[in-house]
Amino acid sequence: MDIEIIENKIFEIRGHRVLLDFHLAELYQIDTRVLKQAVRRNMERFPSDFLFELTAKESNYLLNMGVSQNVIPPGYNLGVSKIFAFTEQGVAMLSSVLRSSVAIEINIQIMRAFVALRHMIMGYEDLARKIQELEKDTNMQFNEIYQALTELASVNNQKQKRPNPVGFNTYPQKK
Repeated sequence: MDIEIIENKIFEIRGHRVLLDFHLAELYQIDTRVLKQAVRRNMERFPSDFLFELTAKESNYLLNMGVSQNVIPPGYNLGVSKIFAFTEQGVAMLSSVLRSSVAIEINIQIMRAFVALRHMIMGYEDLARKIQELEKDTNMQFNEIYQALTELASVNNQKQKRPNPVGFNTYPQKK
């Protein structure tokens, strides 16, 4: 399976990059119900930083205004059960719960996708830092140019002042 397909199923929710239960079930080629049953039987393996349930508001956001038109598959009944969101550690823990050969192979690819995303994000952070440095340097250069133009303008204003008139002034005489 292509890592890019997996990367497109990773969302950021509550500040965590997560895979949703129905996407994982699709990748593992099992029913979402089966995945959730296996997880519920082993809830002690999934603390809150490995797995959390989406609120109705978060689920509706994904359904109505989500990142993609196909975030939640058609027919997914939000009223019956809440959506599970698995963090990277939660997906890794799934490998101990789901032991099929497909699950093991998919888990390896999911871990690679998370690593690839991390590398991409680190590249963006490096690029952002370089842009900030460039902005700082550019701002300093613009300040220097502005100061030079201000000095030129003041020198030019001094040159344009009217010189004192040559000759003498006559005043009206008193009668």
